[in-house]
Amino acid sequence: MKIAIYGQFYNKNSLTYIDSLLDVLINKSISFYIESKFYQAILDDHPEIDPAKYKSFTTLDNTFDLLISIGGDGTILRAITFIKDLNIPIVGINSGRLGFLATIQEDEIEKAINDILKGNFKISERNLLSIETTPENKNLTDLNFALNEITVSRKNTTSMITVETHLNDEYLTSYWADGLIVSTPTGSTGYSLSCGGPVIIPESNNFILTPIAPHNLNARPLVIPDTTEIKLKVSGREDNYLVSLDSRIATLENNTTVTIKKADFTIKMIELQDESFLVTLRKKLLWGEDKRN
Repeated sequence: MKIAIYGQFYNKNSLTYIDSLLDVLINKSISFYIESKFYQAILDDHPEIDPAKYKSFTTLDNTFDLLISIGGDGTILRAITFIKDLNIPIVGINSGRLGFLATIQEDEIEKAINDILKGNFKISERNLLSIETTPENKNLTDLNFALNEITVSRKNTTSMITVETHLNDEYLTSYWADGLIVSTPTGSTGYSLSCGGPVIIPESNNFILTPIAPHNLNARPLVIPDTTEIKLKVSGREDNYLVSLDSRIATLENNTTVTIKKADFTIKMIELQDESFLVTLRKKLLWGEDKRN
């Protein structure tokens, strides 16, 4: 097995997770490569480590069998920009906080690796969103996909923007708001949820349109089939607005046509046998913890 490791340093405990993971992989004689910038961050923090001790990568290919992410959900969202359409399964070790996607805790690392080696897991295929703009924006041509959400929002102003929205070329409405979130089921527990959107299980073939702080209080989140092509055109007092793909941001000019639809590939998330989306919901959202129930 050939494993890629990707991570980001968010706290001082990160190295503890890395050490635990590397000890397990070395003991089992598993070939692994650490993402080059992450490896350099480790070396900068620990100059006593010989740079030649471990192998690194800058890009992935289909010879890799698995990517392990060390961090939080945001780290996984960055990790998929390396995977793209290579169909490499990904699993997350949670050194962050909430962790809807990165669910393995430090004391579970060895057991998780053993289960993966034995095939004791299932694959949860997650749909993604893709974006095209007219005119074309060079910042949105290569990494033009998102696992959680694509969002348009105001820039350099406190004034609201107008988001003219069409579904399959049929006019829906013009949202007068701070912005609009187009979310996948995976992203339904993220930004969309904090703006009042519903939680949708990953297997649902749907997307969610969630307005951000709309002026009209009857502008509610809308669940649509994931076969829908969404076209947005933004106008406002400023000449530009922001579009974000998960954590990546670009600036677009007003009246740029944004086309959003389901990407033509999926991301394969590993779920261990004692895990599921419903179990994660109960753990992370504390469902059932109210003793009055």
